[in-house]
Order: sequence, then C-alpha cells, then structure tokens
Amino acid sequence: MKPLVLSVGCPSGIGPEVTFRALAARPDATAIVVGDSAMLEREAMALGLGERLRPCEESTRLRVGDIGLWSASARLSKPARPGKPSAEGGAAQLAWIDAACDLVASGTGRALVTGPASKESIATSGVRGAKRFRGHTEHLAERLGAEAVVMAFAMPRGEAWFATSLVTTHLPLARVPRAVTVDGVSRAIMRLIELLRGLGVRSPRVAVAGLNPHAGEGGLLGHEESNVIAPGLRLASDQLAAKRWRARLAGPLGAETAYRLAASGTFDGVVAMFHDQATIACKLLGFGEAVNVTLGLPIVRTSVDHGTAYDLAGKGVASAEGMLSAMHLAARLAR
Repeated sequence: MKPLVLSVGCPSGIGPEVTFRALAARPDATAIVVGDSAMLEREAMALGLGERLRPCEESTRLRVGDIGLWSASARLSKPARPGKPSAEGGAAQLAWIDAACDLVASGTGRALVTGPASKESIATSGVRGAKRFRGHTEHLAERLGAEAVVMAFAMPRGEAWFATSLVTTHLPLARVPRAVTVDGVSRAIMRLIELLRGLGVRSPRVAVAGLNPHAGEGGLLGHEESNVIAPGLRLASDQLAAKRWRARLAGPLGAETAYRLAASGTFDGVVAMFHDQATIACKLLGFGEAVNVTLGLPIVRTSVDHGTAYDLAGKGVASAEGMLSAMHLAARLAR
C-alpha cells in the first residue's frame, strides 16, 4: 500500500513534534515525511524512531512501518527556534507543502496530511507568490487546478460521524456576504453529503445555517437567507434528486440552533457560511478529534484542527491526537 505523505508545517511550531509523536503511536504506519532532513532526523531520534527511518526518493519502496524522510529543496540554514517563526521558516514550509502535494498528485503517496502552518510567516517570507497565501485550502486548490473546493471538518461521534462544511473560507468578515452565492451554498451542501456518504452515513441529515443572527429573522436582520441561501438549498435538492441520493435538508437555520441540534444528534452535518461559524462549534464539540478535510481536490487531503501552538513548541508536551485523527481519516478516505 502506498504511504501517507506528511508535511510538518512551521518548523518553529509543534508540527514536527506532533508528526513524529503520531508516527511513534502507530508502529504500523507507513509514511513519507517532508521537511528539512536534519530537523526531521532530530525529531525522530528524540522519540526513538531511528530504526524506522529511511532516506526517501520517488523510487524508494517502503515497507510497513517505514518512515521515509523526504528533504525538499528548501533546507534550513540553522535549526529553527521554537516559538520564533522566521522568513526562512515561512519559505521552507511552503516548499514542503508543495513537495508533499506533488508526491501525492504524482501517485507516490496515497493521501496528503498537513501539519499546522503559519499563514503570516509564509505570506511575509518574500517567496514569489507567497503574499497570496491564505491557507492550505486555497493554495492546494490553485496548485492542483481545482476550481471549486470546499473546506470541511469531520469528527467521529460514537459509531457514526459528524461533519461541517463551509461556503467561504479564509476571508475578512466584511467580504463574506458578497462571497456567499447560490452556487457556493449548493456546492457546500453536496460536498458535505458526499463526504458523509463516504464515511458510511447512508442518508445524511444536514442543516444549513443562516448568515445573519437568527437566520435573518424573516428579513429584519438581513435578506441573504431568502435571496441566496434558500435558493442554494433548492438547487442542492434538485441535484440530489438527479443523483438519486437520499438526504434530508433543513434550513436556513440560525447557526446556534443548527449546531446545537447537530450536537444532540438531530443532524449529521451542518453547512456554515463562514470560517468561525464552523470552527468555533467544531472546536467546542471535538477539539483534537476534528479533522480538516479539503473537498473537491483530485487528491485526499486532511489536516489537524489546531494551529502552530508556538507557546508549546520545543517543550515536548504537545498532543499528537489531532495528527493521529488526521492520519486515520486520510487513510480511510483514500480507501
């Protein structure tokens, strides 16, 4: 079986640590880890993983449990300082993301798992084009030529799953209302249902959140619900009928109502209109278990649901649960 490909994220954050902690907890996991070779070896050796390490090229055949070290073109001139991001680290982590993406796109790896990156240090690194970087979702879509991707989060709920998708991603809040479109709403609904079906939810129950407080309160607090979101719901219903997919849609609902009912088991998924509407709920419902998934790419890509945690970097106390969850879901979706 092809290996998972892991990019470690910001070298000054907890990404390298949690990557190898996760691999230490999974002795049967076969992976290629992309980063600075000296940094990767230090992290692996500190956790007693020396016997599993293999220098890796595209032609290298890894055995079960092997950890291939892929040293991308961007190497660090000196060890990164924990908690102190730098322009060099920003440039390096972008190169590592690209190299890991290409390994999966070329068929060398079966799925991409990304560690926590620093948007700011990438965007200010001085690398050509880096100023446009707003996150993995948008960058991978551009690199792979995927026109309509959807950010989503998924987490196990007993024997079942809960997932949420976003109509918009990393945008200033002032730009969100114009970015919420009929097509965007229907796309986020359909991608979410596709994800849930892939996770074994045969007839997903999905709530669609409103943009405004109380879903616009009948137009008193805004008209996006009636003018954009409701038509998006109807379009998705037509698409479901055409595909003969079974699903139940509800909305637009106030976001707090949608997530409260989902938490109680009434819904399997929620479609959110903007970033924090989804992520606040997700991190309250299952921080460390929720996995970021990019839907609509030609490859499987998952990620941890947390950031670089510079306050924990270098202390050896970071939890690998988020990375373990991301690896588990990537392997499941790749199957």
